[in-house]
Amino acid sequence: MQFQTIRYEIADDIAVLTLNRPDVMNALSSQMRAEILEAVKDAGKNARALVMTGEGRAFCSGQDLSDAGTLNALDLERVLRDEYVPMLQAIYDCPVPTICAVNGTAAGAGANLALAADVVIATESAVFLQAFARIGLMPDAGGTYWLPRQMGAAKAMGAALFAEPITARQADEWGMIWEAVPDAEFNAHWRARAAKLASGPSVAYQHIKASLRGSWDNNLEQQLLLEAQLQGTCGGTRDFKEGVMAFLEKRPASYEGR
Repeated sequence: MQFQTIRYEIADDIAVLTLNRPDVMNALSSQMRAEILEAVKDAGKNARALVMTGEGRAFCSGQDLSDAGTLNALDLERVLRDEYVPMLQAIYDCPVPTICAVNGTAAGAGANLALAADVVIATESAVFLQAFARIGLMPDAGGTYWLPRQMGAAKAMGAALFAEPITARQADEWGMIWEAVPDAEFNAHWRARAAKLASGPSVAYQHIKASLRGSWDNNLEQQLLLEAQLQGTCGGTRDFKEGVMAFLEKRPASYEGR
C-alpha cells in the first residue's frame, strides 16, 4: 500500500505504523486519518501485533487546524463523527494487540489517539497534553472516555481543565500509560515488547481484550459467565495445548497464534 502521510510496514508479524508529517509535528489531517484507518484494518488481518509511533520529535500534535483552509470552514462535529470515530473504533476493535510507542509530544487529539491503543509505552522525555481548553474546546477523540478510566476521575478532570503538560513519568505513575522508558532504550524496548506480543497466543490476547473491556458493563455474574465462555474458546486452541506441553517439558512455548 502507498501512503502519503504515514509509513506502514509488516515484518516478523509486527505491523509498524509511523505518523510521518514531522514538519507539522505529525498533526492529524483528513488524509492522515484515512490512511491510519486503512493501515489499522490491514494490520488486523495480516499481522499479530500493531505498533503506532511518530517520526521526528513529536508523536502527534493533534488536529491540523489548517486542514480545512479556514477556521470558519472547520466543521468539528462532522470531522469527529465521520473521520475520528471510524479511525479510533478501528484501533480499539483491532483483533491483534496494539502498542502506541509515544516518541515525543502527544497533544490534544494526538494524546487521545495514543490512549486508544491497548498498551502505551512512552519515552521519558515525552509529554501528554490535553490542550483543548487552551483554545476554547473540550477534550475529544476519545479523551473523555479514556482519561477517567485510565487515570481516575480527579486526575482526568484536572488534566482537562488546566490543560497542563503531563510528563511520561507522571503518566506512568498515575496509571495513564503502561510504562515510561529512558530515551536511549526506547526504540529497542518497544520493539522487544511488540515481538513478544507477535509471538504470543493471539486468541488468548484477543479474549483478554474483550473480557477486560466487557467488565465495565457487566455485574459479577455476567463477567464470570463471559470468562467461562471466552476461556472455553482459548482452551480449544492449539496454543493452549502448546503452552501446557511447554510448561510440562520446561521449554519455551512456540505459539502459532491459533
